[in-house]
Amino acid sequence: MEIARLKEELIQQRKSKFKGNIYHYSQVNFAYNSNKIEGGRLSEDETEEIFETDSFIPKSDETIKLDDLIEMKNHFRLFDYTLDTLNDDLSKEMVINMNKILKRNTTDEENPRYNVGGFKIIPNKIGLINVIDTSAPEDVEKDIGNLLLEYKKIKNVTIEDIIDFHYKFELIHPFGDGNGRVGRMIMFRECLRNNIMPFIVLDNDKPFYMRGLKNYKNDKLFLIDTIKHEQDLYEDIVNEMLDFYLNGK
Repeated sequence: MEIARLKEELIQQRKSKFKGNIYHYSQVNFAYNSNKIEGGRLSEDETEEIFETDSFIPKSDETIKLDDLIEMKNHFRLFDYTLDTLNDDLSKEMVINMNKILKRNTTDEENPRYNVGGFKIIPNKIGLINVIDTSAPEDVEKDIGNLLLEYKKIKNVTIEDIIDFHYKFELIHPFGDGNGRVGRMIMFRECLRNNIMPFIVLDNDKPFYMRGLKNYKNDKLFLIDTIKHEQDLYEDIVNEMLDFYLNGK
């Protein structure tokens, strides 16, 4: 599918509010998988129910954190924000706003240590075993600025450039929370902006994705191959949906 056509379908289908189209699939699957990767407890069916009805009925023995529900709904809003800003260059203000949308009305927003609406003020790390150090809070503004400047200089952005940006963004880890979800949304957005097939990192592929990030400095190909696999999966599904829509088969 041509990416211009995909962008058009996502924008038009958002307005239609019909179920079972590319926009519906992208919203539900992106929100479910990206939150699940970060430890979210909502199932795919529950995610779809929330997207369609703004509510869901939990199982009798199920405990759901209110933040899980709020962040799921916020992820839907974040995806729409991505579509609304496709004509705008990626900027520091946009990245901050993306995190703010994701964390709006959560307990983190009420907790000053997370500094929602700004960059982190407390040091953070990636992982519990084989811990990866990230940018110090006092360096985040400079590091993000340099990363965006370096990215903006690229004349013809490739999928490899977007993956490289993602790795460096996650290494900075600019926010108190929500770095992975914002980072993956940026990749989806930048793919659409640069006429590259976007993708959704599936929770089932989390081990490969995390291994790719961890080893990226020494072996870029592993993460690149993982992302290209996710691209193929997403492209197959959207092509199948479009074919069914056009031909009824």
